[in-house]
Amino acid sequence: MQRYLVILFYFCFFLGKTQAKQLSKSATISVLTVDSGTELYDAFGHSAFRIKDPETGLDDVYGYGAYDFNAPNFYLKFTQGKLNYLLSKTDFARFYRTYEYYKRSIHEQVLNFSPEERQKLYNSLVINYKPEHRGYLYDFFFDNCATKIKDVTRKASNSEIAFTPPDNYKPVSFRTLIQDNLNKNSWGSFGIDLALGAVIDRIATPEEHMFLPKNINTFFGNAKFANTNSPLVQQSKVIFNAQPAKKQTNFFTSPLFVLSLLACIIIYVTYRDYKRYKATKILDVLIFGSTAVIGIVLLLLWFATDHGATKNNYNLLWANALNIVMLIPVIKAYTKPWMVSYIKFCVILLCLLIFHWVTGVQVFAITLLPLVIALLIRYIFLANHYNAAKV
Repeated sequence: MQRYLVILFYFCFFLGKTQAKQLSKSATISVLTVDSGTELYDAFGHSAFRIKDPETGLDDVYGYGAYDFNAPNFYLKFTQGKLNYLLSKTDFARFYRTYEYYKRSIHEQVLNFSPEERQKLYNSLVINYKPEHRGYLYDFFFDNCATKIKDVTRKASNSEIAFTPPDNYKPVSFRTLIQDNLNKNSWGSFGIDLALGAVIDRIATPEEHMFLPKNINTFFGNAKFANTNSPLVQQSKVIFNAQPAKKQTNFFTSPLFVLSLLACIIIYVTYRDYKRYKATKILDVLIFGSTAVIGIVLLLLWFATDHGATKNNYNLLWANALNIVMLIPVIKAYTKPWMVSYIKFCVILLCLLIFHWVTGVQVFAITLLPLVIALLIRYIFLANHYNAAKV
């Protein structure tokens, strides 16, 4: 008999651990929005749920932005877009201290939910926090820490939620939404424009704007229940107001300076080669080698990963993976008839890039422009140089 009582005790104990507590009528569920930080990985802010129940002392924060560095093949899965992100849980005091330390403001929006809806949302968080449910396949635009807040809130509501665009809403592309949060003359901004393709240059729908935490805050503040026309948020407040940290920038290490300097070197050496009727081998090896490597990486991001945002990337028009075929002829300093045709092909690709840019098919990093101009000048010189060498 004693053995059965022990088994019953442990069964009830573990069952209680995996089930959500019954929230009191004074409990509240709110959406927390954290302002952006100074690093690229926190430049877009963060969203989370706060479950607060004064009667039981419960005050937990659930967020969908964690990941496990110890996961098998972490970096490979991250690169391939196959990495599972996790639902995290922490107490509010620790959450607050973390962002207080990093000087990132915290905004709170208390949801206008009934006790039944609050319990339903809380139950879903507790269930999804179980180890077997905690992971989800992350997508920067459509399944991240912010979109999860929208989806979970909508699922818990007994009424349809109308996310009406705010008065200052402007229809813009995904790329614009990203770049508005970044310094365009930064390597983070340049890297994003380099790695992400034309698919993010389409105009995002109003609801798709909510992949950014700050837009969750804005749209939630303007949302209403469709059946009653009452607001989704019953109270909004800033629970920690930080002075924005100044981002340290150094122009002499910025993409604009570095790529402009590189472009000047290419143009200068090309002018010198034009005067001396010769081509500088080391420059052409660096140009064809580096553009080929970058092109191969972009092709892998396009075809060898599950990242939808890296598709249709026309940066391949300047970072041409086929440039690798030019390395041996350049290194061995011989000229073949096909080389003239190939260089002309490279010129056409750069012209196509400019056409894509001007017509809005894909927006490229503005800091890339000096390099594109320099490559165009170099290729025109090489086409004439190799053509003369044939004769």
